[in-house]
Amino acid sequence: METVVIGSGLSGLTAACSLAQAGHHVTVFEQGANIGGVAATLRRDGFGWDLGPLNVEGFGPGEPVQGVLSALGLAGRVRTMRADRGIVFPDFALWKPEVYAGPYWRRERLKALFPEEAGGIDAYYRFYDRMLDLAALAKRAEAAHGPRRLLAQLRLALTFLPLRRMSAWSATQVLDHFFARPELKALYSGILADFVVRPSQFQGLGIPFVNVEQAFDRRMPLDISPAGPRPSFSAILGGCGTLVEALAGGLRQAGGAIHSGVVVERILLEDGRARGVALAGGQTAAADLVVASGGARETFFGLLDRERLPEPLATRVDEVQLMESVLMVHVGTDLDPRPYQPGELGYYYGSYDIEGAVDRVQAGDYHEGRDGFLIYVPSLHSPELAPVGHHAVTVYTVAPDRLREGTWAERGEELADTLLACAERIVPGLRAHTRARVVLTPDDFRVLTHLRHHSFGGCSPVMGKPGAPHHTGIPGLWFVGAQSESAGGVANVITGAYKTAQLVLEECAAQRA
Repeated sequence: METVVIGSGLSGLTAACSLAQAGHHVTVFEQGANIGGVAATLRRDGFGWDLGPLNVEGFGPGEPVQGVLSALGLAGRVRTMRADRGIVFPDFALWKPEVYAGPYWRRERLKALFPEEAGGIDAYYRFYDRMLDLAALAKRAEAAHGPRRLLAQLRLALTFLPLRRMSAWSATQVLDHFFARPELKALYSGILADFVVRPSQFQGLGIPFVNVEQAFDRRMPLDISPAGPRPSFSAILGGCGTLVEALAGGLRQAGGAIHSGVVVERILLEDGRARGVALAGGQTAAADLVVASGGARETFFGLLDRERLPEPLATRVDEVQLMESVLMVHVGTDLDPRPYQPGELGYYYGSYDIEGAVDRVQAGDYHEGRDGFLIYVPSLHSPELAPVGHHAVTVYTVAPDRLREGTWAERGEELADTLLACAERIVPGLRAHTRARVVLTPDDFRVLTHLRHHSFGGCSPVMGKPGAPHHTGIPGLWFVGAQSESAGGVANVITGAYKTAQLVLEECAAQRA
């Protein structure tokens, strides 16, 4: 079938490669000059930096992304290594110890820091283990058949039973249940600031999954439970652009085509069915299927007419909650950051009030780095991203898509300097040793992604507010990406797009039958 894919981010390329390998004639239209969107690797003056992903989940053996890459015959084209991170708050820091101290060293360290909370910390880790076991058991139940599936489902139900009363709790309620001190509540809810979601709006049972212990020490084994392995986190060696090129290469090898610098202006409907796209300049591309990626509102209310949408679809798109943007400063430096930051990635929080910090960002108030930022040094795992004796460093923080006072065009360079000044509290002399610098403001990301509101991670994980559906209800039109129901993150967009492609193929097969 003739298939058009709108957008060459990871979701668009995954769907396109999957369909092309199944025999569809696939054409990808990308509005930007380069493919990959925010998954691309930016290169300048001999340095390379990723625009988006840092440590990513799902690339380990038997994990979801690795499964997709293997199914597409691309696993050997993407090199990864297990990665970890450190966390620093105003009153304490958690970096992995030089000598490995076991899979629960963070638990023991927290009990030493907060002895009056020891009981709650132990209870939290029992809850954590049960939730991670549930995820492993669910995976086993999905893969099993016949009586084995029934047994797996029974074990799953019994494991979940003690947690059923917490199923409707928010993250705030779950953390209040285990802890009294704000430091511990912030430790386990701090990552929600990256998603720009208030702890009071985030699913409480999800807290263990955004705080997987293996993310903080790559030496921790994954097989520590009979229920199944724990998730791992990886760095993509050579930059995330290698993943983009692998998917694009697989698509081209299967006969697909990618046209960059081409703007899709409309999705064409005929008798209520998607029949192709209209391009800037007056050309059209006919198609039996259209797979759109990118912004939900831009797709359904921009490339289509809202009044022609099924009402349930229009309402669902209206209710998609978007994250905010980021201010990102990439520098190439001749300074070695390792004496100051023990690992490749460090999160630095300036506040314990995660709820208030998210409120302020959503109101357009930029914290100028005071509430927190991160420092990432990809050249420590990928030396090819910097000249010999130099390092590629990224400093970024969550920022409003649009400022309440002033504009990013007016204040971008000033605020980039302020952010680097914050980073110099960790890595002294960073600015003086800078040999290359690239500032990316929300304005820049808006242009790059073709979005009216730049949402760095896609739809915000607010309880009861899913992204736009993959199956749109319009025959011949499917939707994938970070603002779809699979949500954001490299693993989610790749696996969501792959599963959507399989649904497309199943529907095509049923129609032929």
